[in-house]
Amino acid sequence: MTDKNQWVLQCQQLSKAYVQGADKVAVIEDLDLMVSPGERVAIVGASGSGKTTLLNLLGGLDDPSAGTVKVMGSDLADMNESQRARWRNRNLGFVYQFHHLLNEFSALENVAMPLLIAKVSVAEARSRAEEILHQVGLAHRCHHNPSELSGGERQRVAIARALVAHPACVLMDEPTGNLDPATAEKVLSLLLELNRELAISFVVVTHEQHVASQMDRVLSLDGGKLVDVTGTTKLQAQGC
Repeated sequence: MTDKNQWVLQCQQLSKAYVQGADKVAVIEDLDLMVSPGERVAIVGASGSGKTTLLNLLGGLDDPSAGTVKVMGSDLADMNESQRARWRNRNLGFVYQFHHLLNEFSALENVAMPLLIAKVSVAEARSRAEEILHQVGLAHRCHHNPSELSGGERQRVAIARALVAHPACVLMDEPTGNLDPATAEKVLSLLLELNRELAISFVVVTHEQHVASQMDRVLSLDGGKLVDVTGTTKLQAQGC
């Protein structure tokens, strides 16, 4: 059992509700989640069940209605916006279904950007960006802009950007959902390899059963709460 002070990501009694007219719609209700160092966790569930909302709460991109989110032991609610942004930049990475790269910058510049935001020197940021691009097999594409890269290459650049600062955890929303099956398989293999090499925790929202089955735990979001469905035949029925 991991000591409570060693959780990479921890949320307790987390709730999120939205007001729609006269109604209050609860999306997340009294949800608990703990993620260990280097652990891979998949979150599955039907469309509209609140998976992306949960990911945004875990990343401090949205505020909960109640409950706490702690990243590396620090409560995000205790931070102001700039403190939260710095903490997020240092400890969390993000990968989305669409790469969200800046087309006016090269792959190298896109990957180096989180380090530059963190006030790392330009020389060190470029060196670390080159290193992680080499790890994802794109050393030869460093100076190409996103428009000059294939879909799979752009997603690998996005993964490199998420990992370049060696965060404690990377949050991913359908990271292979916009790729053809062969490219998706390559990207998944790359993610698993980097997880083993760097011991960075992954929390992956996915509809893809094959992706979920490669994680250490599979949690289904249903009725605002998480249910462990690891190793069961429920994955297909849970929208995965």
